[in-house]
Amino acid sequence: MKSSVSRAVMAASVTVALGLTAACGSDNGNGASGDNGKKSSEKPAAVKPAAKKPAVLTTADLNKAALVKGDLKGYKVEKMSAADMPAQTVPADPAACQPLANMFMFAGRPAAEARIGRNVTSKNEMDATVISFALLAHEQGDAEKVMDGLRTATKKCTSYEHAGSKYRDVAALTAPKAGDDAVSYKVVGDIEGQKTPMSFTVVRSGSTVAAFYSINLLKPKKFGVPTEIVEAQVNKLEKASK
Repeated sequence: MKSSVSRAVMAASVTVALGLTAACGSDNGNGASGDNGKKSSEKPAAVKPAAKKPAVLTTADLNKAALVKGDLKGYKVEKMSAADMPAQTVPADPAACQPLANMFMFAGRPAAEARIGRNVTSKNEMDATVISFALLAHEQGDAEKVMDGLRTATKKCTSYEHAGSKYRDVAALTAPKAGDDAVSYKVVGDIEGQKTPMSFTVVRSGSTVAAFYSINLLKPKKFGVPTEIVEAQVNKLEKASK
């Protein structure tokens, strides 16, 4: 797992229900209602259609919704290897930091029903920023739990150990106005002796979570996932989910 972590860092909704309620008052069997025997003039109240739940996307759906070559001017987009997205999670110490440790490997809890990952690099050779993102398909309630867990962890967690590495200086960052919910934070990892500042932005769109992280090898104190990448991916995801 430790080598997988290192590689990851460095490469880096159903049915609508309709119904009617009974007319006000009781029926006495002769077509009259109420105590005076007169027919009720009140019309049955129609129940509003139940809100349609977002569909849970499949792996194929996620691949269609993900950014590809040509979607981002000035960037290269490549598929992330399975080794960089292990399905198993490792306990974090303290447990309050577990949501952060899980998202580090794009493995939120509750577990996603499908997920895919991509690596993004700038075509500008002087730009040493490495960005990775993943799309995680959930039931909407589970997607909301993932976001709530991350938001709580950024408030309660300051440092932790996970998979043989240490992480410190956890702090919330200003989240972008994207999707239905968004959380951003930073963390500094001490991985195999190398201090690596990382920025995370996680956006929920319906029942799908789009998670991004970035590191800048030349300017390690530069925090934040490029806004244009987050917006491009969330916009494409929203169109694919309609």
